[in-house]
Amino acid sequence: MSMAIELAFEADAVLGEGPTWDPVAARLIWVDILAARVHWYDPGSGGESLMATEQHVGAAKPRAGGGIVVNLRDGVGLYDADGTFRWLHREPVPGRRGNDAAVDAAGTLWAGTMRYDEAPGGGTLRRVLPDGTAVPVLDDVSVSNGTDWSPDGTQMYYVDSPTRRVDVFDVDPATGDVRKRRAFATLEDGAGFPDGLTVDADGCVWVALWDGSAVRRYTPKGKLDRVVEVPAGRPTACAFGGPQLTDLYITTATTGLDERALAAQPLAGSVLVVPDAGQGMPDVPFGG
Repeated sequence: MSMAIELAFEADAVLGEGPTWDPVAARLIWVDILAARVHWYDPGSGGESLMATEQHVGAAKPRAGGGIVVNLRDGVGLYDADGTFRWLHREPVPGRRGNDAAVDAAGTLWAGTMRYDEAPGGGTLRRVLPDGTAVPVLDDVSVSNGTDWSPDGTQMYYVDSPTRRVDVFDVDPATGDVRKRRAFATLEDGAGFPDGLTVDADGCVWVALWDGSAVRRYTPKGKLDRVVEVPAGRPTACAFGGPQLTDLYITTATTGLDERALAAQPLAGSVLVVPDAGQGMPDVPFGG
């Protein structure tokens, strides 16, 4: 089943990523990682605002008390509503940066990292608590990407892009710890690489396919049942937003595309949307 897609906001992002709906402000937050910018898009007015960060920014998520938490090159930091910045957990490693991140039901940030050269095993996945404590989860990651949870919180889906898999873990409901990692869906040759993902209210997993010009939806049993054809070769992530959380927003990238490819993909770098794609789940704000 194919689904129609529209332009939400025209942009020329180098590496657009991490769309997240902020229900308090009724805006979409997304980042341009390599341009070191956080963007806010208001679908009601069509307006946008942005903020420059001092380092490459892999993800930005709303905070419970206002402001945002950001996954930067050297660690996780906090911006207050007035723009004041402070580090929450700083862990600089030469050649490594923060990448995609997600917030679980307890308000903990699951922050991924990767090396700039994408060296195998050079990245990590950490749980960063609101007090700044960082708990290692995975230490042998290449490109840490999409992370999200099933509606009942008993399973966590996760992407390390070069594996060409979406994996699933069992979640301990008492502690939030994950175990029993296994393959949930494996991409065939030529389909691209799994990147950012989101889980809808039916427990289906939507995943953006880098170099695959598509977003796919898999049922909770791992069966492919929907495809969104994206008019850009490098979709990076997807998330539900809008007043009823029914619109699927998709970020895209221009990095690595030559002039010919860019001419053939005029919407590369823009934010796209599939209206009434399904029913999303509310994002939990970071507790710090």
